[in-house]
This record gives sequence, C-alpha cells and structure tokens, in this order.
Amino acid sequence: MLMMRDLATQPVAFRCLCPCIFQGLLPTAMSAVFNFTFVPWFRSVAPYIHKFRNQTFVIGLTGEAIAAGKLHNIAQDLALIQAMGVKIVLVHGFRPQVNEQLAAKGHAAKYSHGIRITDSVALDCAQEAAGQLRYEIEAAFSQGLPNTPMAGATVRVISGNFLTARPVGIVDGVDFQHSGLVRKVDVAGIQRTLDMGALVLLSPFGFSPTGEAFNLSMEEVATSVAIELRADKLIFLTEVPGIRMQPTEPESEDNPIDTELPLAAAQALLAKLPPAQQPTDTGFYLQHCVKACKGGVERSHIIPFALDGSLLLEVYVHDGIGTMVIDEKLEELREATIDDVGGILQLIEPFEKDGTLVKRDRTEIERDIATYTVIEHDGVIFGCAALYPYPEAKTAEMAAVTVSPQSQGTGDGEKLLKRIEQRARAMGLDSIFVLTTRTMHWFIKRGFQPVDPDWLPDARKRKYNWDRRSQVLVKKL
Repeated sequence: MLMMRDLATQPVAFRCLCPCIFQGLLPTAMSAVFNFTFVPWFRSVAPYIHKFRNQTFVIGLTGEAIAAGKLHNIAQDLALIQAMGVKIVLVHGFRPQVNEQLAAKGHAAKYSHGIRITDSVALDCAQEAAGQLRYEIEAAFSQGLPNTPMAGATVRVISGNFLTARPVGIVDGVDFQHSGLVRKVDVAGIQRTLDMGALVLLSPFGFSPTGEAFNLSMEEVATSVAIELRADKLIFLTEVPGIRMQPTEPESEDNPIDTELPLAAAQALLAKLPPAQQPTDTGFYLQHCVKACKGGVERSHIIPFALDGSLLLEVYVHDGIGTMVIDEKLEELREATIDDVGGILQLIEPFEKDGTLVKRDRTEIERDIATYTVIEHDGVIFGCAALYPYPEAKTAEMAAVTVSPQSQGTGDGEKLLKRIEQRARAMGLDSIFVLTTRTMHWFIKRGFQPVDPDWLPDARKRKYNWDRRSQVLVKKL
C-alpha cells in the first residue's frame, strides 16, 4: 500500500488535489486510483491538520526564494495551510533584490558582523525593493485560479506598522547607519489581524517613535515576532536544506540532514561554529532558531525553498524534510543512569505481566542501563526505551519501549523514538528494528516496515523466541 511518505515525496500531488478535497469534486475517473493510494495517505495527514488548527506559524521567506521564482507555489501552500486553520505571519526578506538595486546604481553592498550596513543609498534601495516585493506577494495571494488550491479561496493579506525599531548603532567601530533592530512588536495589533482570518505580511522595516526608518533583517524580525506572539512554530524557507549530521563536512548522501535537534544540542553545535557571516553558513539560521526556542517558541524549522512543497512536507509529514530545533526540557528526556533502575522496573512491570513486554530482571537492566533513554516528569519515570546496537549489520534494536498509561497520547512515545533514532544515527547505523506482539500499528504509522524474522542479525536471530512469534519491524534512518 502506498503510504504517506511515498505520496508525500510528490508534494505537487497534494497541492493539485486540494480543490477537489475541499469542494467535493473528486473526479470519478480518478477514484479507483485514489481509493487505494490517497485515502490512507490523507488519513495519516489528518492528525496534523487537527493538531495545528488555530496555531500560529511565523514564516521567514528569504528574498532568494522569490528571486528563484518560488513565490507562486509557496503562496499556494501557505494559502492551503491557512485554509486548514493555521494563523500565518509571513516575513519576507529582500537581500538579493536590494543588492540588485545597489548594483544598478553602481553602489557596492556592504556587510559587517553578518548585517548590512545601510547608508542612505542602501536605504532607498531597500524601500524600493520592499515595495515591489510586497506588491508581488499580495498579487500571488490574490490568484484564485480554477483547478488550483487557490480555487474559491479568499486570502486577505494585511500589513502595517507593526514593528518599532531602534538603530544597531556603532559596533566594533563600524557605523551601521540606517540598519536597525526590533525594539517592540505590536502583538495586540497582529493578533487582532490574525483573529480576523487575515494573513499578516511584514517587511523587514521598522520605524522609530520619531518616524525614522530602519532596515531590519528578515531573520531578526521573524524571530522577534515569533517570540513576542508565543508562536507555535517559526519556519525559515532558506537556501540551505537544513543542518547536516556533520555540519563541517561537504554535502553528500553520507551526511544526511539532522531532522530534529534538541535545543541543548543546537546550542552546543553553535558554540563550536565560527560566527555566521553568510546565509549559507551553518550557524546563520540556526542561531535564530535557538534564540526563538529559548524565547518560548516550541519548534523552529530550517527548510529548503528549492524543494517544491517543502512547507507541506515539513508540517504534515512525520519525519519532515529539513531540520527542526525543539525546546525539550533536558530533565524530561535524557539518557538513563543507575539511579533510574527502580523507576524503569516499576514502569515496565505491568506490561511484563500482561505479556506486552518480555520480562527483564534488575540485574539485566543495571547491566544495560547505558542503553536506556527515559522520560521523567517531576521526578517520576513515565517512559523508557533501550537501544541495542548490532554494528556488524549496521542496525540496532529498539527494545523495552514503554510509556506509562497516564502519559499515553501526549507524544512521549514519539519523543523516545526520535531520541533513539538520533542515538542510532550518531553510531553510524542505517536502521533500527523492533520486535512486538501488540503494538505493530503504532510503529508502522511511524515509518517501520514488517520483515521476516530471518532478516534479523545473526546474533539477534539466535535469541529470537519462536514461541512468542513477535513481529519484526524495521525503519531505515
């Protein structure tokens, strides 16, 4: 059966189907195909639609994306996301557009500390570029064309003086002139506009209380607005595909994108990197994601605009397409210590008694405690999972996966799975597998595929209990 990830790798299909979905116009000739492929896929997407309804997303759209001709499809995807109940604040950049205007006037672009030095000529160019881009963006959201996701849609775009700015000033002897920083965000005004059902459009401009204009960076505006609004997500549509597992190594299939970075890991990575000067530097967008998460935004994303439909893939597909920085409390999700043995035993005991888990004694858990990850709430262990690697087969077993009944349905199982996947990737493994008798569907929904027990590494196959007849499921990393 073609599942969500299979169809989601063709994001245009989702976009093209939407007028039929929302208007009940699915063509009869297509029904035979879609009954088999579309229905299970859409059912898999539905939980995310419910989850994000009435949430607020702040989207940072680089000027490079618009220059690359991606605005039309991005506008369609944003309109589609809004139609599913998400409140959207769109902050656009204009770096290449301003540079083009400067070049036309024979004026060189100047930067320092990763920030544009905005003299009077650059300020004029920025104002011209902002006006032109605002016009293009509003036009893109006004195209209610038949046979597109915009069919019958009315996307009201409202912009205004929602930002108060202050000058960057002189830093290390460099006068940034008309470059500014966000001083204040009109949260009440933006919120009222969102509650009206409108999409809020912000240009990277702010004004002082005396009416002086300042050129701001898109990244700083998007981050500040997301923090002040307490947004649920901050998403940067960027030139880079995300943060790679080995950030200092070249791009390659052997160096995949790290799809989820805990805040602590992202901070540790930033501390090792040199100061970011260019948008393509690893730390350029990452520093803003970290700032947002530290400021109260639960999820910050870096995704590529080059991939058509990347917004849909990141928001509505379980594994996403770019990098997500997540504000998880370290005291809640962590590697186990010897002090956790009693809590783990107490957690798994009921599941051992009803046959869901294979029985493990204290000695075994004490011996293997370094393989366990636990979730702790207020000093109580509410979830655990162990990772047993088989390096010769480039795989590992995820075992003893347990979430307390009081905590089931809150996402703790997914947190454990993500952390186990991260640990397995860090070991250089290609896959993880589980053996289960009662929770097959939970794992299949999260990307695992059933295989024959003969697939197991030889060392694990020798310990397989043929009487128990556990199903073996594998997930590629």
